[in-house]
Amino acid sequence: MPSHADLDHQISQLRDCKFLPEVEVKTLCEKAKAILMEEWNVQPVRCPVTVCGDIHGQFYDLIELFRIGGDAPDTNYLFMGDYVDRGYYSVETVSLLVALKVRYRDRITILRGNHESRQITQVYGFYDECLRKYGNANVWKYFTDLFDYLPLTALIENQIFCLHGGLTQMTDVGGEFHQGVLDTHLAKILHNNSTIQMG
Repeated sequence: MPSHADLDHQISQLRDCKFLPEVEVKTLCEKAKAILMEEWNVQPVRCPVTVCGDIHGQFYDLIELFRIGGDAPDTNYLFMGDYVDRGYYSVETVSLLVALKVRYRDRITILRGNHESRQITQVYGFYDECLRKYGNANVWKYFTDLFDYLPLTALIENQIFCLHGGLTQMTDVGGEFHQGVLDTHLAKILHNNSTIQMG
């Protein structure tokens, strides 16, 4: 289990856009998994909070978000998913967010987006990036296993319901999420975009 000093060193290294050794990623993901197992699928979040959308491996955009919004733990953050794929620095981006979650568990909330899945990451770049940077798929496996534990939604001050995609007409927020039932609605929730129907 990483100590605060170890985590602070890792966070400093990651802020310099230097990816962690494979063994450290494995340990970090295991610690994060233990923390996430204690969280709800509707994770309560307190105000004030800064809510952030898709990062998609754009590491320097993430650093700019912290520059503007303030560093953790001074600022409370809710990240809405899609940390990996498309950008060149998915490994560093997701590693930094997970390290911050482990270090400041009550100040960083990370939700699952549709790109936090094995299938999507094999198509849109995260898998290939892990192979390039580590020479094998182990880090990809550590993170995709961790993604299964990410909460799906958050509730800010019991008033603002947040999720990556959108609710389907069949979603029972009170029952389905609190019971942790993950069925065919999961993909719809993570991919769903809201539409307005007239009439």
